[in-house]
Amino acid sequence: MSKKKGLSAEEKRTRMMEIFFETKDVFQLKDLEKIAPKEKGITAMSVKEVLQSLVDDGMVDCERIGTSNYYWAFPSKALHARKRKLEVLESQLSEGSQKHASLQKSIEKAKIGRCETEERTRLAKELSSLRDQREQLKAEVEKYKDCDPQVVEEIRQANKVAKEAANRWTGSEKEDNEKKHKFAGTVVAHTCNPSTLGG
Repeated sequence: MSKKKGLSAEEKRTRMMEIFFETKDVFQLKDLEKIAPKEKGITAMSVKEVLQSLVDDGMVDCERIGTSNYYWAFPSKALHARKRKLEVLESQLSEGSQKHASLQKSIEKAKIGRCETEERTRLAKELSSLRDQREQLKAEVEKYKDCDPQVVEEIRQANKVAKEAANRWTGSEKEDNEKKHKFAGTVVAHTCNPSTLGG
């Protein structure tokens, strides 16, 4: 024994609209929460949600009078809404058809003078060949990029800067070493000199 399958959201909306169209009456939420489960099988808990979705889509009208909200929808309103939608779609179709016709005319106009002739075919082949040749030459230039005078000059400048930096670094280190050796030499000479020993 299988459980009864629930209604989809679209089925609930359709059945809710049937309540309005069949009765042609105005309802409060509490009335619909009683009627919908009995007559259309819509659970009472989902009535408010379904009703709100219909109001949001403009399929059901809602008006607050005093402290209560009243809901209604008449078949004539739905008919007018469908007619308006149909008019909009027909207008869009007409615009699309005009645009299509305009583009077709542009294509036909562009084709004029482009008929396949021997000269046109020859020129197209020549153009293709020249494009291929250009790509080959670009690849060739890329191979010899390292020999480009501008690139070589940039490398020389970078080497010069690096050399100067290395000289500054090693130069200051060399001076420090010289100072250390000089100081060490004076200390050794001073201590080994008999005249400084007080003899």
